[in-house]
Amino acid sequence: MHADPTAEVIALSPSSLTATNRFVCEICSKGFQRDQNLQLHRRGHNLPWKLKQRTSSDARKRVYICPELSCVHHNPARALGDLTGIKKHYSRKHGEKKWKCDRCLKKYAVQSDWKAHLKTCGTREYKCDCGTIFSRLDRFLVINEYNVQLTNHSVGT
Repeated sequence: MHADPTAEVIALSPSSLTATNRFVCEICSKGFQRDQNLQLHRRGHNLPWKLKQRTSSDARKRVYICPELSCVHHNPARALGDLTGIKKHYSRKHGEKKWKCDRCLKKYAVQSDWKAHLKTCGTREYKCDCGTIFSRLDRFLVINEYNVQLTNHSVGT
């Protein structure tokens, strides 16, 4: 079982994990991901609004399982601890990769991952003797060590 056996296990559908702007203002049609954000927005239209107060029964810890049956996070023992985490996990591992880097053509399912990638793509380059260019030092070092070993082995024979 997961770390807290008293935690409530939540199983959300794929459509609810990928939904954006589920809460829509009836006045201006602006959408929000959270009801609380919509309620705060409604104040600007001088509409009645109400923020939910947490009660002691709401304080129970929740964990979220992945809806993909074959996924390791479908098991409650491997459930994720927050809603943002399960949404990003589902998008990264099982979702459509909608955002593409124009420089290296790498695709991303989570917009924040794509934006973070754009900040560094093409700024670091490590060129191997074999001609391959790497943007990550760790991958360059692995291949470079492999090439050195290959060269030493072929010279020794």
